[in-house]
Order: sequence, then structure tokens, then C-alpha cells
Amino acid sequence: MKIETDILVIGAGPVGLFTVFEAGLLGLKCTLIDNLDKVGGQCSELYPEKPIYDIPGVPAQTAQEHVDALIEQIKPFEYDLHLSQRVESIESVSSLNDISTWLVRTNEGVECTTKNIFIAAGAGSFEPRRPPNIEDPDKFLGKGVSYAVKSIDQYKDKNLFIFGGGDSALDWTVELAKTAKSVNLIHRRDQFRGAQHTEAQMRELVKSGEVNLLTPYQIEEIKGDDKVNGVILKNFDTKESVTHEADELLFLFGLNKKLGPILEWELELESKKISVNTENFQTNRDGIFAVGDINDYPGKLDLILCGFHETTLAVQKAYQRIFPGERVPFGYTTSNTKLQRKLGVAEYFR
Repeated sequence: MKIETDILVIGAGPVGLFTVFEAGLLGLKCTLIDNLDKVGGQCSELYPEKPIYDIPGVPAQTAQEHVDALIEQIKPFEYDLHLSQRVESIESVSSLNDISTWLVRTNEGVECTTKNIFIAAGAGSFEPRRPPNIEDPDKFLGKGVSYAVKSIDQYKDKNLFIFGGGDSALDWTVELAKTAKSVNLIHRRDQFRGAQHTEAQMRELVKSGEVNLLTPYQIEEIKGDDKVNGVILKNFDTKESVTHEADELLFLFGLNKKLGPILEWELELESKKISVNTENFQTNRDGIFAVGDINDYPGKLDLILCGFHETTLAVQKAYQRIFPGERVPFGYTTSNTKLQRKLGVAEYFR
């Protein structure tokens, strides 16, 4: 498949989706490519029901609600979406008046020609860390083994064992104690790496009997045929093994983050992030921008709202590369009738 687009966006997480909105306001079309099978990035894949409190004007919403709102916001604009594939290579195919044109190829045979590449890949390619001493835990995937919480209802009235010692393990221990029949938190030591206030909440639940804390333990074996029905834990100190009935095992050991093919694109990197300028968030290569958590610059904060700011300025530069010498159109959506017509909201202001 061969396509041509104004902006090729690598990554369909929140910042990638918002790029469609900002580009649409300027009359530009985006094509999004993501190696996941759904839009939303880590928000949808890893913590869809985790609350977000720092989006301006939105006191609280879950990560999936945030993604759903962005999808609704970009409905007025045309864009292409290619999921379950990743960009394998980029190649400069021409340059006119010092403006490069790029050919982007995916592992599924899509070839896209564009003047602007936006890398909005979050932390890059990622996969959850598996329990290191269990052979093929994925044979129980969806049958009692999970690496992320995709639905709280999945754990309703279930005997749940959570493995990990970081923020995710503590957060979900506290949250799922409201839903599960029993919650057991397993860690190799009685010290945790998460937020102190969340750890304090967890320990209060242990005191009240709502959570069972098992330390210093690690998983030794998963029991079950077609699905999980038990787990064997081994004590680090005594080497004693104990068998428990279990319905659900939630492994929250963090993620293995990989930049993948990005490493081959001759981009300047700093601590596995892409270096950009702060005028328009362009990289060291003409026409390639990096926005969101994937980039690095002095004072960088890995916040969704910072990514929104970055891609807004980057889109302005992308417009100039497509229409060199033209003034970038600017208007406020509150008062510009052309923009309101694009958004389909003009009738609200009559």
C-alpha cells in the first residue's frame, strides 16, 4: 500500500491523537501508525482504568476516558490509522529548497511519503517483564495471568495475587481490594519502591485484614490446566514452599522499554530519548520531530499536557515545510468561524 500524507505520526497515544487535532485546524492530514492493536498507547494498553488528575480543566478521568475524549475531539478531521504494525525504516528520497521528503516503510508493507515525521512513541516499544523463574507464563495469558489491569470487573469476587513492589503493584493492591474476594500482595522483601502515601494505604489495609501481604516471597510455580487455579510461593529466607488457591495472577514487574528501529535512524539520543530543540521540537534531521515522552530537552517533564504543547508548536513548523513562505494561519476556536465550521460547532455560537 502506497500513501501520501502531510504528517506521518508514529504512535497513536494521547500526543499522537492530539497531533491530528492541531494539524486538522490548519487543514493538514495525518497518518498514524502504531504497533499496538488499538489507539491510546500505554493509557489504553497498560492502565485504562487508572485515574488521571492533571489534565487542565478535567479534574479527574480514567486513562481510557481520556483517550476516548481525544478520539471524539478529532472526529471532524480526516486521518488514516494503521494499527498492529511498526515503522521499520525511513529514507530521505528528495530535497527541494532544503526541505526533505521522506519515505517511511512499515513491517506490513505500507509505504508512506511525507515531508513531516512526528515520533510520538511514548517510551518506545515496550513489553511487560515476565516472572523470571516461570517457564512460559503466557500459556495462561487471559486464563488467569495478566500483566496489566484492563478491566476492574475481571477481578470481582476472585482470589487475586499481585506480584511487584513498585507504584503499579501498590496502586492496584489498594484499588482492587474494593473489588476482589481476596487480595494478596507478594514481594521479595518488605520494602517498596512506590509512593509512600500509597504504601501507607496498603499497610492500613493489611492491618484491617483486607489485604494479605506476603514477604519475602517469590512465585515458584503456576498451578492449573486450562486456567489458573493455584500458585506455589517460595520463601526467600526459609526456602519453604506454600501452595495457595488462586483465580487471578497479576504480574506488575514493570516494562522492558526498547527504542527498536528508532536507533537506526541517525537521530541524536540522550538517555534513550530523542534530543530536540524547544522552538519546534524538531530533531537533528530535517522534517523529523519528536513529541511527548520520547523526546528530551532541558527541563523536560514526562507529562501528557507537555506533549500537547510540544506537538502544537511542531505542527506549526510542519505547515511551513509544506507551504514554504506562507504565513501559518492562526485563530482562536472561541471566535474564529472557519475553525468552528471545521469542528462542526458553528451552530453553538449563533
